[in-house]
Amino acid sequence: MASPAMNRYWIPHLDIHKKVITQELQYYLGPDATVRPYTREGEDGFLITTPGPCLTDEQIDDICLKSKEMWEKQAAARSQLNPEKPLKRPLHQPVLISKGPGEGSKRRGKDRRGGHISRRPYDDKKGSEASRK
Repeated sequence: MASPAMNRYWIPHLDIHKKVITQELQYYLGPDATVRPYTREGEDGFLITTPGPCLTDEQIDDICLKSKEMWEKQAAARSQLNPEKPLKRPLHQPVLISKGPGEGSKRRGKDRRGGHISRRPYDDKKGSEASRK
């Protein structure tokens, strides 16, 4: 039996949690429907592949509502881990991707105007340059 022709739809990721859309998509669109992260014209979103029509406005609203609940649960779990510091904006909690060199090395060798700071006095630099020639 030939597989049905698949339609592909893109929706923006705004207000949609990846885990929620992944869990809910087949409920709404059937077992053949798939979803994956996808960037279209520089905007992040989700690519939905399904043999039928895409999600309705009501289904997308339901996914957005469930996504908000998921984010609130995650924020509550994070705040329980560190109860003395409440999160003002739980959805915008920074996530460390990589850590650069130590704090002290950020400005080492630079003055406030961006020029290089020498560790030797000016006269000593002249003397050392003359001795190299």
